[in-house]
Amino acid sequence: MASRIFITGATSGIGYQCSLRLIKAGHQLIIPCRDIDRREFVLRSFARDQINISEVEELVSLPILDLGDLNNIEKFANEFVSNNSRIDTIILNAGLQYTGDKQIRRSSQGIELTFAVNHLSHQYLIQALLDILLKSDFPRVVITSSEVHNPDSPGGKIGESASLGNLEGIKASRYFKMIDGSYTFSADKTYKDSKLCNILFAKELNRRLTLRNLSMPVICWAPGLVIPRTQEGFFRYSRKNNELGQRLFALFARDIFRITESPERAGEILKNLAISDRYLTNGFNYYSNKIQGFSRMKFENTNVSEEANEEIKAKELWELSNKIILNSVNLNTI
Repeated sequence: MASRIFITGATSGIGYQCSLRLIKAGHQLIIPCRDIDRREFVLRSFARDQINISEVEELVSLPILDLGDLNNIEKFANEFVSNNSRIDTIILNAGLQYTGDKQIRRSSQGIELTFAVNHLSHQYLIQALLDILLKSDFPRVVITSSEVHNPDSPGGKIGESASLGNLEGIKASRYFKMIDGSYTFSADKTYKDSKLCNILFAKELNRRLTLRNLSMPVICWAPGLVIPRTQEGFFRYSRKNNELGQRLFALFARDIFRITESPERAGEILKNLAISDRYLTNGFNYYSNKIQGFSRMKFENTNVSEEANEEIKAKELWELSNKIILNSVNLNTI
């Protein structure tokens, strides 16, 4: 049976590769695009990959949605809920990274952009779309995180480690630089922190659903290090700040040491997480695509970091995030 799937971050990279496979399997997709230019880019990409939108227009919807603008998300969500009766799966895959940039970037509401896009927008969307997700016979949520959330992982050990501290930044003001309250901005740590937020958000979502006697799979996953050969995909923003450094990193990681995953393979994994009966177990689960050796990866259910298991922090992050959201827009919270 075909599923109806809502997926963010599907205009390039892993999300795009996942979408290609879901479309070819006959599933219905809603792929939000940041603006008209990005939508046109996706249509050209589909044409390149021999997906004829005119033939599958009933399967694919490409609405405009800017995840860096809470007002735009509110407008989109209200219209979407009014015009749609059901979603079977929500994939929260969008991820922004601008490592190497010394200047902080902010959303339309003045919120640090990585936190706004990678975490806050997804917490808003899941609450806004929950009622129509629950109309599915087999609802599920899939959230793309990363092993860099864990200071003990290979990627987490490079540079500053992920840590939200006591959430002093968010407690003080929505205009914070760093979640832990640090005054010195670090784009690298901000990204790692956002991936930690993803897991805390997923665990708290599952807890709140359980309290309402609602059950569904809430899946977090880490795709591994994915470096495409094109200028698109996850590193397209950070590459602008250090073109040579990124090229050298890609050369060694992808082509010499071969410790990366391909966008195609990662997209296949994400597709399976979204539709396979293997992942229908209710409750929170975390899967990671871990390096096993030269060109070898193993995808398995594994443990999250110690901080990602802090239930009190997950609850507090949820409440503080909703407070920021409600400062700008209306939302029926859960």
